[in-house]
Amino acid sequence: MSETRQLDVSILGREFRVGCPPEEEAALLRSVEYVDARMREIRDSGRVVGVERIAIMTALNLAHSQLAGTPLAQASVDCDHTQRAQALVEAIDRALASDSSSPAAAVQLQIL
Repeated sequence: MSETRQLDVSILGREFRVGCPPEEEAALLRSVEYVDARMREIRDSGRVVGVERIAIMTALNLAHSQLAGTPLAQASVDCDHTQRAQALVEAIDRALASDSSSPAAAVQLQIL
C-alpha cells in the first residue's frame, strides 16, 4: 500500500490540496491541467458566469464525452479546432469590416 502525498494544485486560479499516491502524481497533474483548461474555455466563452456554474458545465461536458464514448483527448482536439476556426472567422470578419478595398486588409489575416 502506497503512502499518500499531498499536492497543491491550481484550477481556475484557485488553490486546492489533493492527496494521491506517488505513482499517480503525474496522472493527477495531467488531470488538473485538463480540467483547468476546460474550465477556462467555458469561462472565456462568456456564456457561463460563476465558478460553481463553470465547474458544473465542465463536469457535464466531461461526463457527456465519457458516456458518448468520445475519448477525452479527442474531445479536447475537437474543441481546439472549433476555437481556432471561430478565431479565424472572426479575423476574416474584422478584415472585411475594415476598408475592404485596401490590399492591406487582406494582408492582415493570419492563420492561427
